[in-house]
Amino acid sequence: MVSPQPRIDADPLRHLRASLETMLDAVEPSIARILDRSLGGREVTAEEGARLFEADGPALTALMATADELRRRANGEHVSYVVNRNINFTNVCIKHCGFCAFSRDHREEEGYFLPLAEIIRRAREAWELGASEVCVQAGLPPKMEGSLYIDLTRELKRELPDLHIHGFSPEEVLYGAIRSRCSVEEYLEALKEAGVGSLPGTSAEILDQAVRDRISPGRITVEQWTDVIKTAHRLGIPTTSTIMFGFGETNAQRSAHVAYIRDIQKDTGGFTEFVPLSFVHEESPMFFRKTVEGVSAGATGAEVVRMHAIARIMLHGWIDNIQCSWVKEGPKLSQLLLAAGCNDLGGTLVNESISTAAGAPHGQLTPPSDLRRWVRDMGRVPVERTTTYAVRRVFETEPDEPEPMDAAKEHAAELFGSYHMLIGLEEWRYEGQRAPSLDGPTWAEVQARRKAKAG
Repeated sequence: MVSPQPRIDADPLRHLRASLETMLDAVEPSIARILDRSLGGREVTAEEGARLFEADGPALTALMATADELRRRANGEHVSYVVNRNINFTNVCIKHCGFCAFSRDHREEEGYFLPLAEIIRRAREAWELGASEVCVQAGLPPKMEGSLYIDLTRELKRELPDLHIHGFSPEEVLYGAIRSRCSVEEYLEALKEAGVGSLPGTSAEILDQAVRDRISPGRITVEQWTDVIKTAHRLGIPTTSTIMFGFGETNAQRSAHVAYIRDIQKDTGGFTEFVPLSFVHEESPMFFRKTVEGVSAGATGAEVVRMHAIARIMLHGWIDNIQCSWVKEGPKLSQLLLAAGCNDLGGTLVNESISTAAGAPHGQLTPPSDLRRWVRDMGRVPVERTTTYAVRRVFETEPDEPEPMDAAKEHAAELFGSYHMLIGLEEWRYEGQRAPSLDGPTWAEVQARRKAKAG
């Protein structure tokens, strides 16, 4: 007797599609049509994207399911992260952006500037703990030597040649070029030659000049930001892309921003990912001090879900990686976003100062094992990646022994310090440094002095 063979479903996604179709039947027709067409491969316009921001109730559930299906088509069941460390080497800045609680005027007591020896030590420590990347961003100190970012990169690469330098926002690149009296292209070429591997696509906020003039007058313009990004891509320097939302911008402005990013990607192909960054309002001057009228108290949970899901839908086919920021959203909402179009959890970070200064409570260190636990809890497979999304390791099962970055969590405060500790240290007080210097104490020397004073 021949045993019956198991029936192989020729269309394994048939039931999923049927479930989505049933879900869309319960949704307001104009939204259902947009979602249905996006599942069929049709590009969502900026106007349609603005309409999707109105989704609630069953429509919000359908929006999430649509984004999740498009995520599955692009990324399968893998959720990635990078082992990295942030080095925000100074908080002194000539700009006074309304949303920024990190920066300090050069005359303020809480201004700091890390000496080069400490910057290198932090990078080396990250490398020894398994990091493949350091993310280097900071304020814009007055009278800065234009070569600062180039010199800093060159010194880091000399000490750690295999470490990826993800460094310097478009605002910093423009400032460096201005201080060097050269073109943006010349400055980017010098950064690349020094060893910069990619740029953060931050300082984007909302790419609407009227909005930027209201919340951050004097900030890099839309035209300037676009020029830096496109020039970087043309020179072979990949970048991320971001949006800041939840401060009172309109749905149309959010959607137009995503469409603008998509248009750049069509032209250059240089974006590695898109990262929605919700506005952290607690300590932000434009909210806390009411320096700007009509500022909202950050995005709601539903707004965060919509933003990530719509980003996936609008960018499908152009930018495969949608990242959720656990620093901004915390672990629980970040997990939910993995069911709303996200396939990436960002990095371990170790020291995240910019969101922390604004009041975000999650900015110190999330070790790889925690990130993997969040991923497995959602039924996905964790993957450690490089900055540019090459796979380093796929974790089908959890390692038997803790990794160095996991073990470091127990002593994070002693090993890494914190932003609030940093701004109180006399040893690294800003005194008008114009270029990196090997002079100045390292963290170990600072700790030794503090213990001696206490003891």
